[in-house]
Amino acid sequence: MSHTIGEIAGALGLKVAGDASIRITAVAEPADARPEDLALAMKPDFAADIGKGQARAAMLWEDADWQAMGLQGAVLAARPRHALSGLSSMLDPGPGFAPGIHPTACIDETAVLGADVSVGPFTVIGRNVKIGAGSVIGPQCHIGDSSVLGERAELRDGVRIGARVIIGARFICQSGAIIGGDGFSFVTPEQSAVERARGTLGDQGEIAAQPWARIHSLGAVNIGDDCEVGANSCIDRGTVRDTRVGNGTKLDNLVQVGHNVVIGDHCLLCAQVGVAGSTRLGNHVVLGGQTGVGDNLFIGDNVITGGGTKVLANVPTGRVMLGYPAVQMQKHIEIYKAMRRLPRLFRDVAALQKLVSKHDQNG
Repeated sequence: MSHTIGEIAGALGLKVAGDASIRITAVAEPADARPEDLALAMKPDFAADIGKGQARAAMLWEDADWQAMGLQGAVLAARPRHALSGLSSMLDPGPGFAPGIHPTACIDETAVLGADVSVGPFTVIGRNVKIGAGSVIGPQCHIGDSSVLGERAELRDGVRIGARVIIGARFICQSGAIIGGDGFSFVTPEQSAVERARGTLGDQGEIAAQPWARIHSLGAVNIGDDCEVGANSCIDRGTVRDTRVGNGTKLDNLVQVGHNVVIGDHCLLCAQVGVAGSTRLGNHVVLGGQTGVGDNLFIGDNVITGGGTKVLANVPTGRVMLGYPAVQMQKHIEIYKAMRRLPRLFRDVAALQKLVSKHDQNG
């Protein structure tokens, strides 16, 4: 697959400078670029390495002096990193799955597959499943009974989708993800020690052994359009109502979304995020890596959490949170600075105590 830099600029609505006929087959970091590569120099710090490689053309910021860099041509973008989104789409060869229906695939006769759907080896598609046109279902996937997958979906190898799950168009799911497993929901015949400890903030009361009774998951999962789910992530089905994920939301690898959770539109959940049951996230929420969110909480629109944040209470719209327990980021930084000063403060207090004690003795 190759393109001229003129074709790239035209497809992405960007400016081209110099020789627009330069043909490239791949992208590369500036120092590693070959003559047939487009060097990605998004800012001056990166452009300083162009001379170390052999690139003839580069993607640069809008007013970059490409000629001074020794280049024969350039693609110029006001926001190069955003332009990389379109460029990477043009150059992506895809997962490499063969087209068509593999003879080892097991597809129920009641399933309905749209035009140009491909299904990989040893994949199982259940009863009354509907798969939209142009979808690519990789090897060793499972799609449960009565599930719906929108057009141009892409399931990588080993994806598991449970029964009655509904997913919108242009869905991308990485290897090993499980969508529609049962929620983790158990109850004891009498009030449990966990319930008492939660109500009293630490006191279990009288401890009595009780068995855990399973609450079955009668709901499903509903995912909007243009969503992505990372490798080995899990979205549990709801207890009664569906677990919901809004349009344009992206989940990284190893993300856990509990039963009954509602996630708004265009959210980002980074690696190892965990959202406990029945919590609601607004739109455009970004949860940094290893953020943990307790159950039955509400997180407002446009909230951002830093990595490792533990959210134990509702978060109002627009807050930037950090820490355990989560507080506003500015406050957390103040607390951290104060903690670093504690050893010196203790030494100062000890010295003052000595002075006071000596003064009392000499009284």
